[in-house]
Amino acid sequence: MASGGKNPWGQGPKQPSNSNTPSRPGGDLPDLEDILKKAKDRFGGGDGDDTTKIIILGVVIIALLWLASGFYRVLPNENAVIQRFGELNRTQVEPGMGYHLPWPIERLTKVNVTEDRRLTIGFDGSGQFERDNPDESQMLTSDANIVDIDVVVIWNIQNAHDFIFNIRNQEDTIKRVAESTTREVIGQTELQPIITTGRENIAQRIQKLTQDTLDSYESGVAIRQVLIQDATVHPQVMEAFDDVVAATQDAERFQNEATIYKNDIIPKARGEAIRMIQEAEGYKDARIARAEGEAERFNQLYDAYQGGRDVTRERIYIETMEEVMSRAEKTIIDQESGSTGVVPYLPLNRNGQAGGVR
Repeated sequence: MASGGKNPWGQGPKQPSNSNTPSRPGGDLPDLEDILKKAKDRFGGGDGDDTTKIIILGVVIIALLWLASGFYRVLPNENAVIQRFGELNRTQVEPGMGYHLPWPIERLTKVNVTEDRRLTIGFDGSGQFERDNPDESQMLTSDANIVDIDVVVIWNIQNAHDFIFNIRNQEDTIKRVAESTTREVIGQTELQPIITTGRENIAQRIQKLTQDTLDSYESGVAIRQVLIQDATVHPQVMEAFDDVVAATQDAERFQNEATIYKNDIIPKARGEAIRMIQEAEGYKDARIARAEGEAERFNQLYDAYQGGRDVTRERIYIETMEEVMSRAEKTIIDQESGSTGVVPYLPLNRNGQAGGVR
């Protein structure tokens, strides 16, 4: 039945043109009381039956709305993970529409798998609002120095259901793993390459070790890049570090000087050794040749002696006396004239002047 000429399923009476009541195409909104009354009239029956049917209708509507809430849409950069009573049921990786049984039967979690996420070690914040975190940034090197290092780790999600189910407190876990591997790599490296030219190599080692550790957890995380934003000597050890640098430079200078001295003295020593060896070989050859000559001369004398012993004996005596007397000092004593004086003999080969007898 209609009330006041109104049809709750159609258009209501037109409003005056000067009315301030907002309108919409198709007429005003239907009155809820009229809708409920019309619903009673359609279902018929008494008051108790009407209430029951209205409740059933409400339950059906709610159920339809509940079932309709299970429709979802997956974007190209997303994966949808569906859990049934908390257990992994399926993962939708293709973009498009999908459906799952609404809560509490199934639960939908959408994960962005293309977004690069960023975490920091050694400082908090970004840009001009960065704040140093000394508990994270101060690390011990292999040569017992302290370095203050700031690291940025870029990562994203590679496998949505592993990321959700295999690790708890995902971002905190990833940061703890990255900090641990950073300390391990820094602890195996000396200070000098960390603060100078070895940063890229160190960053690559940190990235690989972090990725290997997360893969062992089956975390579903990919470490895209590791950047060493800053690496400096800690202010409290700067003076000692300067002393170490100066000592290192002195050591290098001493090594260079020693190398120069070695390169200078070794060739000289080798040349002197070669000269001494050559002199020794020359002396050896001379001695051998002299001995061989004397032996040959003796053999010749022996052969001559065998041919004429008296003549050879006299000749050998005379030659020997000439050789002996030529090296001896001589004095001549003239006993025939009755003189008792001693007249020295001065040979020409001693003072270069003619000698005489006085």
